[in-house]
Amino acid sequence: MANARNQTVGRMSPRQKMINLMYIVLTAMLALNVSSDVLNGFRQVQQGLVRTNHILSARNYTMYDQIQAFYNKYPKQGRQWIDLANQVRQQSDSLYNYIESLKVDIVHLCDGPQGDVNNIQADDNLDAASQVMLPPTGKKGALLHHKIDQYRTFILGMLNNPDNQKNVEEALSTANVKGTEGEKAWEVSLFEGMPSIAAVTLLSKLQNDIRFAEGVALSNIISNLDTGELRVNHFTAFVVPESKIVMRGSRYSAEIVMAAIDTTARPRVYVNGSQINGSHYEVSTGSVGTFDFSGFIEVTARDGSVTKRDFKSSYTVIEPLATVSATMMNVFYAGIDNPVSIAVAGVPQQSIQATMTNGSLTKTDKGWVARSTAIGSECTITVTAEIDGQRTNVGTTSFRVRKLPDPMPFIAYTDGNGHQASYKGGKPFSKGTLLAAKGLDAAIDDDLLKIDFRVVSFEMVLFDQMGNAMSERSAGAYFSPRQKEAIKQMKHGRRFYISRVKATGPDGVTRDIAPMEVIVN
Repeated sequence: MANARNQTVGRMSPRQKMINLMYIVLTAMLALNVSSDVLNGFRQVQQGLVRTNHILSARNYTMYDQIQAFYNKYPKQGRQWIDLANQVRQQSDSLYNYIESLKVDIVHLCDGPQGDVNNIQADDNLDAASQVMLPPTGKKGALLHHKIDQYRTFILGMLNNPDNQKNVEEALSTANVKGTEGEKAWEVSLFEGMPSIAAVTLLSKLQNDIRFAEGVALSNIISNLDTGELRVNHFTAFVVPESKIVMRGSRYSAEIVMAAIDTTARPRVYVNGSQINGSHYEVSTGSVGTFDFSGFIEVTARDGSVTKRDFKSSYTVIEPLATVSATMMNVFYAGIDNPVSIAVAGVPQQSIQATMTNGSLTKTDKGWVARSTAIGSECTITVTAEIDGQRTNVGTTSFRVRKLPDPMPFIAYTDGNGHQASYKGGKPFSKGTLLAAKGLDAAIDDDLLKIDFRVVSFEMVLFDQMGNAMSERSAGAYFSPRQKEAIKQMKHGRRFYISRVKATGPDGVTRDIAPMEVIVN
């Protein structure tokens, strides 16, 4: 058997074919592991991001209006600033609209030409995002990567404040994502195997980041205006969240600000009836759902008058999404290593821990390996992840433990080309080749499993000229001398049977397996 493995180097082995086939099967099975509650959570986050994008767009248009008003009053001083603001608007809208078109492409691939981004039917589709965004079927992910890089460079070129530069750099980062299996391109980490609703939500989050960067650039332009006689005459309250998607156990953070205020006056912020310290609002998230909050901002002008503006907003908390799937099949087989894939969206592998009942779970360079001998019971895998410095339970998945199926007996031999081959009975077999074989082997060798068994014993049943059955026992897994002699005496076309085969698998169970017919040629 070892020679057979050496001789198959350079071409695809049956095990590799099995892995390739199971990748296709697991892609379909992953949808079964994503619960409807998680998909519903993505829908809620998507709706929240759309609302936030509208708020950020309104804030930015207010700043555009302020720059336009300055230009209308001071054309000479304001020309360079209105031109720069128009460039920011054009490039921001262009990238924002391009991302919107990607969402439409993904939804149309899921639901057909009539698909609606705001009402996705096949929201658990795992193929559409990859087909649109990633090779070999799509290249739009790489193009999006390039467009964001260009936009980020353009915005950073306008900023001179290190904090603003850092915030924009982080918001629009397209750096490769590091994991235990090496680095992944930014677009691959976002869209590979991602449900359609999650891909659309991530794209909405990118639009959110674009509006944020646009606002930072416009604020920088306004800070450079030489206002002269210009006085603030418009006040608007805004809630700008730092975290767009919040997992249970982490914290929701938001900046509550008033646009176009007098910088010499410090505003006072009240949330749900209580004044907060400064303008930073933060609250713990202990349960899932959508949560509303409201309040007002007030500021005292130089003449002693007080300006007050109300605000309201909401945030959505979802359960962390953990994906646990058996790499080889949807059950565990007792006594063997069962490869398992464990991932948590947005969390690196080094921050993930997992335990298993009724067996052992070991982390390897290529993933996880589960091993159990508890036939007929369930193994439950519990996954925790470190989120915002805290260890959080992100999901559990159960697998049924089954006994290995029975193997099939075969006679290993070397063919005319010097390759290892297997004779499984039912057709003529050369007497010379049969006599050169050592004995009997057994294995499970199909599209799912490739597992060797050890033959303990077998009997050879043959018939004499009178039709009387004779039985000869083996020497363990090998043909005994009496069996060899009986084969040597057989004429062409005669047949015998190998029966009462006992074989032991890696699970330690010795079992009786199917008989085998041998036709001597």
